[in-house]
Amino acid sequence: MYAEFYGLKELPFALTPDPRFIYFTPSHTEVMANLHYGIESGKGLVVVTGEVGTGKTTILRWMMQRLDRTVLVAYIFNPRLSVPEFYQHVATLLDVQKWETKSDLLLELGRALESRHSRGLRTVLIIDEAQGLSPHVLEEIRLLSNFESDTAKQLQIVLTGQPELRAVLNNSDLRQLKQRVALRCVIKPLPNVEETDRYITSRLLVAGAERIDIFSPGAIDYIFRCSEGIPRNINNLCDNALLAGYATGDTTVGRSIIEEVAESFDMLPHVGRGLQPGEERESPARIFSAAGRAELWAAGSGSAEGEKETLSPVGLERS
Repeated sequence: MYAEFYGLKELPFALTPDPRFIYFTPSHTEVMANLHYGIESGKGLVVVTGEVGTGKTTILRWMMQRLDRTVLVAYIFNPRLSVPEFYQHVATLLDVQKWETKSDLLLELGRALESRHSRGLRTVLIIDEAQGLSPHVLEEIRLLSNFESDTAKQLQIVLTGQPELRAVLNNSDLRQLKQRVALRCVIKPLPNVEETDRYITSRLLVAGAERIDIFSPGAIDYIFRCSEGIPRNINNLCDNALLAGYATGDTTVGRSIIEEVAESFDMLPHVGRGLQPGEERESPARIFSAAGRAELWAAGSGSAEGEKETLSPVGLERS
């Protein structure tokens, strides 16, 4: 609706994990380097965690689109699976046929992995939202990590999830799985206003923007404070702000529009939220001038003295 008004060829802030719009912060670059190294070197189990909306799924899809055709990938995005359902997914995605029981499946899968590994081919199992996996399925994943040669793992496993995944892996019942983790990395929110500005500019350019000053500096600063640097929150604020700006005919989105949108989505910054590293919250502004404060205190003191005089014995005698 607002794309033509702002000179855009498509919507720049959709909430879907479109790999074309990926923006590489130092954190994203580090995660991608770990994934590349882990898969290429046959490290086995890699764990990636990050807050909701930081771009975990987007980075996975970006990576999968760029893997060589010789890499066979099984991508599971629904973690609410029973053990039989999990193996059904694995068998289908890795094209394992002619099996009826779990034992049959594991034998066929072992042969397939060994054959691919002997030819220098990689096989990858990626599980998104892994914090939702049951302990029983996680134990099966540990068993799958046993497929290995003398020098490398034959099945590369990537678990991605929210920070709760770390707590899951710290469960004492899963300590054997935790010990199998070869690499761990974290996707972090955007750290400051400057990075938020670059993120917004990047998405506008991908969307074919004719100009990149659609958001005022004040608006970008407030977007960072409200979003806490989380890309999905930034997208939501920007998308709705552009819609609101279109409705009011504003060619530049200012801070006031962001404030309205943030209030509608209950995203107004709390105390201490969205501050730059080392930045301190300013003290509340004084609402009275020095003369006004003196007058107020004088009036208060006079009132108090008047009450004392009225309640004193002398005051009573006078009455």
